[in-house]
Amino acid sequence: MQITIALTKGRILEETLPLLAEVGIAPLEDISASRKLLFDTSRSDVRLLVLRGSDVPTYVQFGAADLGVSGKDTLLEHGGDGLYEPLDLGIARCRMMTAAVAGVAAGSGRIRVATKYVNVARRFYAEQGRQADIIKLYGAMELAPIMALADEIVDIVDTGNTLRANGLEAREFIADISSRLIVNKAAMKMKHRLLQDIVDRLTEAVKKVR
Repeated sequence: MQITIALTKGRILEETLPLLAEVGIAPLEDISASRKLLFDTSRSDVRLLVLRGSDVPTYVQFGAADLGVSGKDTLLEHGGDGLYEPLDLGIARCRMMTAAVAGVAAGSGRIRVATKYVNVARRFYAEQGRQADIIKLYGAMELAPIMALADEIVDIVDTGNTLRANGLEAREFIADISSRLIVNKAAMKMKHRLLQDIVDRLTEAVKKVR
């Protein structure tokens, strides 16, 4: 029985691979040096799939992958249909926040907000009772307030250096973000023993790191 684990490219991948190695799952070739997206591992029954972060929950939700590693920001935006989220891996930590031009007071009326996290932003401002027009952007979020495209942005903040370099400041906290292990609900029933073993081993590996 084959297990497929979907991993997120970039920083999350780099921090996930050592955890997988701890539980005896290691790619048979250097992922960073390859153009391939599907990799065999040291376990003949486990393969790794390397995807854009936004695609990982979709692959797991629809059963193309049994397990996945995804940032909580992506999961908040995607929603949790068809997924279990059994483990916080504690890696790639950051915060989701609003940000605006430093020193400029927040407006009291309807505002424009630029973000790639459209669903998260819509929920957040609705809960605040504030009227907001959400503008979807895919990158360079910090430019939006500078160029008067938006009053605020909703984005991931790590050190805050990028915000400061562009004359912005973090404002309101929305959520703590880290990478989570996710499992397809149907696969958890059909492949329970195999998947539960990996979840349990990863749980122990995370405890060691902490």
